[in-house]
Amino acid sequence: MFRVPLLVALALAIAFGGGIGVTLSALNASAGMGAVRVGVWSAFPEAQLASADPYAKSHRARAGRLLYGSAEGLIFTARTDDSGQRLTGTCSYRIRGASPPARLWTLYAADAGGLPLQTPAGLPGAINSLTVLRDGDGLFDITISPTAQPMNWIALPDTGGFQLVMTLFDTPASGNSGLIGFEMPSVAAIGCGDE
Repeated sequence: MFRVPLLVALALAIAFGGGIGVTLSALNASAGMGAVRVGVWSAFPEAQLASADPYAKSHRARAGRLLYGSAEGLIFTARTDDSGQRLTGTCSYRIRGASPPARLWTLYAADAGGLPLQTPAGLPGAINSLTVLRDGDGLFDITISPTAQPMNWIALPDTGGFQLVMTLFDTPASGNSGLIGFEMPSVAAIGCGDE
């Protein structure tokens, strides 16, 4: 007597629950449609366009942040080092490379939601292309570590996983043709814990 209504209710619960779960996982995806990967760095250059796919628009709306216009800037994120290991606050990392083609760039460590990590007062939490020190070849080394380092250093609070956020302002990489021969700095682990 209650068999048919029970089966209908079960089917509806599975359909709605599965649909909501798949939609949330698509919105929380860090790489997907329109993603551009350069080494360990990824960006979504088309996410801010009016012609963006529905998932990119939903991801943007859910995050509740304004994105830069295609001619203004591009945000690259890295969640792993060059060996594929997740970035963690108990390790130290070295970012090495030449400045990407941009009028200005910034780099900071962020939580999973993209918000900058809180560093103790007076310690550097970010660096940019105007303040970074370079060697004779024009390359830079930036150390991201919980302990103080000489030269370019970003303080890393003792946290779990984090991501690196490098924002390029006024860059040719915003257009697809600007990605030809485009390189981003390497991210290498240089020690964890007491190493």
